[in-house]
Amino acid sequence: MNNDILAGKWKQLKGSVQARWGKLTDSDLDRIGGNQEQLVGIVQERYGKNKEQARKEVEEYLDSL
Repeated sequence: MNNDILAGKWKQLKGSVQARWGKLTDSDLDRIGGNQEQLVGIVQERYGKNKEQARKEVEEYLDSL
């Protein structure tokens, strides 16, 4: 899923993203605003992953949608 699609569908996907990564707060989701790089960064921060691990996890999740 590319950034344009993610940004366009963000409001619909927020609940699904929060279900997948439960440590993300509503504030985090508002800050991400459909930006994949922001999502990767916050997943990295909240779950203590390195950037590549977080990127791979986010990409796999988004591709599964």
